[in-house]
Amino acid sequence: MDLSAVHAALSDGSYAAVALLCDDLFLEAASRGAATDDWPYAVHLLAHLYLSDLNSARFLWKSTPQEAKDARPELAAVWRIGQCLWNRDYAGVYTAAQGFEWGPQIADFVSAFLESYRKRIFQLLTSAYSTISVADVAHFMGMNEEDATNYAMQNGWSLDASAKMLTVVKPKVKTNQKLDASKLQRLTECVFHLEH
Repeated sequence: MDLSAVHAALSDGSYAAVALLCDDLFLEAASRGAATDDWPYAVHLLAHLYLSDLNSARFLWKSTPQEAKDARPELAAVWRIGQCLWNRDYAGVYTAAQGFEWGPQIADFVSAFLESYRKRIFQLLTSAYSTISVADVAHFMGMNEEDATNYAMQNGWSLDASAKMLTVVKPKVKTNQKLDASKLQRLTECVFHLEH
């Protein structure tokens, strides 16, 4: 089985492309009846987690042969991350990812996953809160309180040190929309035509 495209995507850091590559190659191998004993299940599973595609990750896990699950501790470690994501155990995601000695093929991918996950969580916090405690930010971000405070402040939030609360600064919405008279004229003509 030729996994060179998957290895190239991993080497290039094109992690968003890995899930589709793995899906296509896996289906191709299955359609030919090829053995999947050497299939990189851990990479494939992590690729779906990287894209926040939990349903595909669960399906892949359920369809993975039990022998592969039992023989590959790295695969089980990726699945622990998936379980934490599924259960919305935010701190557990970091614990599961950082609590395993990853092999060289997947270590950078796990680091990229954690960075991407941390950014998504921070964006969620930004959209959901106007103020939030330092302890809560640390919990959601998988950091100690000092690092979480520094991360938030580097992203424009402000700290009330006495209350140990962070004030969220919402990003400014950029609008590059310009009113084009010809578009407005076409819209007016279209509405006029529909009404008459």
